[in-house]
Amino acid sequence: MKSQTIPSRHGANKQAAYTVLQPMTLFLRNIEVVEPSDVDWFTLGRKLNDGDPLADDLVAWMLAEDAANRRKLFYQVVDGVVPIDSQLPGPLLAFMQAVTTAPKWLDHKQLTLATDVIARTGKIGMRVLRDFGLMAGYQAGAINHTLVITGTLEKGAPRRIAETTKWWIDCTGSDALNIDGAGFRSTLKVRVIHAMVRRHVADKSEWDASYYGLPINQVDMQATYLGFSTVFLIGCRLLGCIFTKEEAESVMHLWRYIGWLMGVDEALLSHSEESGRVALYRNILSQPTADESSRVLGRALMDEPLERHYRVFPWLRRRIEKQIHLSMTRLAVGPRGMKALGLPSYILPWYPLLYAPLNMTYCLLALAIPALKNVKGKIGRYRQLQQLKVGFGAQPAELKRMEV
Repeated sequence: MKSQTIPSRHGANKQAAYTVLQPMTLFLRNIEVVEPSDVDWFTLGRKLNDGDPLADDLVAWMLAEDAANRRKLFYQVVDGVVPIDSQLPGPLLAFMQAVTTAPKWLDHKQLTLATDVIARTGKIGMRVLRDFGLMAGYQAGAINHTLVITGTLEKGAPRRIAETTKWWIDCTGSDALNIDGAGFRSTLKVRVIHAMVRRHVADKSEWDASYYGLPINQVDMQATYLGFSTVFLIGCRLLGCIFTKEEAESVMHLWRYIGWLMGVDEALLSHSEESGRVALYRNILSQPTADESSRVLGRALMDEPLERHYRVFPWLRRRIEKQIHLSMTRLAVGPRGMKALGLPSYILPWYPLLYAPLNMTYCLLALAIPALKNVKGKIGRYRQLQQLKVGFGAQPAELKRMEV
């Protein structure tokens, strides 16, 4: 039964969070509406106890008996090998009917535009996700606790990065979110894996529900979704990317749909970039600040480039990439954030300062010359795919075999 008490982590370090959020006020148009009302704050706190009922029910059925065959059936249905019909078991049928019935607000034209926009960000878009999204997100110590319980802290950061990149590539390709698309299928698989982890961790004696709420709860799921959408747009702009209002809103729309597929409550999904920034502000306000897990994860991610698979000058390129990522993280989190993440505090944001003006010039030309925009998109997507190979060591068999 779901707890009715707000977990004590909610706003536990509110004053420290305000310090972290100070730079973000520059990106908010109407600061008066940003601060949550008492009702908004209470509602957000209650969401820490909420999971994903559809996926949770499916996993409960899956693990009740004959787990191997039931899990196999789930994958067969998601991959289109077994049709979705009334012969499917109740929880599996309910799940598939829900996810294959598109929300009324879904606009496929916006999805197509968003994939083009994301492709144009190329490698810098991936760097933003890593440094502004993932690394900066490690400051939220409570979210990290699930990784502590599952032992993920001891697993390699390169593998975690590569698997997340694979899912992101799946989701942002052309027609990726059609029912038979790679992004649609990968997202459903990730959603069920999250439900399995939620069930597993919640049963652990070391999980303090009175403080943390539910593992992989709605607030933490919203934080992840906002990292791929709102934070992505902010970070790319700081690195010189230029988006029209229509383009930025299409990216928000794409991730609103992916968030919906992932099981994020519709009330926590943002319909515009501005509402996404407000949601991000309130979410960060709710999150406890950095702890030891933040520093362990931060240092591991700092050294992740040293294990990448470059064909040419690997020793040199690994170390250059490490310094590039550290300089981007410095821009994202500031000197206090670097210290909180266990990263060198002397690092300066040299790479963004050098790269942003050049990228802005390129983006302005691309906006003025449609043909150049198309070329930029093709080159950008190629670089994103190449970066995935760098993470996995360019082993096609492994890429094909990986089930997220």
